[in-house]
This record gives sequence, C-alpha cells and structure tokens, in this order.
Amino acid sequence: MEASRRVPALVVRVDEGEQIRAAGIEHVFKLTGATTGGRLGLEEFVVPPGAVGARPHIHHAHDEYFAVLEGQLTVATEDGDVVIGPGDLAAASRGALHGFRNAHTEVPAKALCIYTPAGYEQYFRDVHAALEAGTELSDDLLRDLRRRYQTETL
Repeated sequence: MEASRRVPALVVRVDEGEQIRAAGIEHVFKLTGATTGGRLGLEEFVVPPGAVGARPHIHHAHDEYFAVLEGQLTVATEDGDVVIGPGDLAAASRGALHGFRNAHTEVPAKALCIYTPAGYEQYFRDVHAALEAGTELSDDLLRDLRRRYQTETL
C-alpha cells in the first residue's frame, strides 16, 4: 500500500480571499479549485436588500450548498419559494432547479456557498470581466456564460 502524500493545511483568515463583485453581489472566494485540487470551492457572498442573487437555473456539472449566516434568502425551488435564515442550509444537487434572492427591503443577506467539484467560481470571474470590459449584462450574456459551465438558465 502506498503512503498518502502529505500536503500542508490551509488557513484562510476572515479578511482573506479573492474578492469579486459580479452583478451587484459581493463574492469572496475563500477556497477555489486552485487551492483544493479541484475538489470544492467555497465562497462567502452578500446579497443587498431587494436584490436577486441568481435567477432560477440548473447545474449539470456540480452541486451547490448554501448556508445563511445573516439575514434571509428566498430560495426558488421546484416546489416554490422557501425562506431560509441564519443556520439554515439549502442543497442544490446536480439537476435541481434553484435560484435565490434577498426579499428583505433593509437587511443584506450573507451566506456561504460550497461548489463541488470546484470550477464554478470561474463563472463569476467571467461575469466580472465582462462588466469590467464595459459589456452590458444582459440575459443572453448570462445564459451564454452559464452554458460554459453546464448550467441551464430557466
């Protein structure tokens, strides 16, 4: 039996991570495919009051898990909208219809999202790059960008 390869533990401090603003949402990628060997990505994100974080869509190549830290998220599911708050978790396995928004008019929502396997963080980099280049953020652009990551926009 071959011995396991030892790798260093990784510590990411509260003020560390790759910060990206995409379509009005603040993303801080704490773990990415580059830091986890492609196993998973983890981001902290903030959805401003009244903002849509993601319109309903389906991922075909990765799973997503959302854990609310502060405020509330209204999660779109196949069975309708569900409001989740601090300590609640929503799981969107491959093939699951989902989306989310902050329906509160005054309080931002802060949550964690885990992607497994990693890679979907690149979608947000692509959105950010398009906006930085002056491209209009249209439904068609988002649909095209999502398609690159085997994501179906509904």
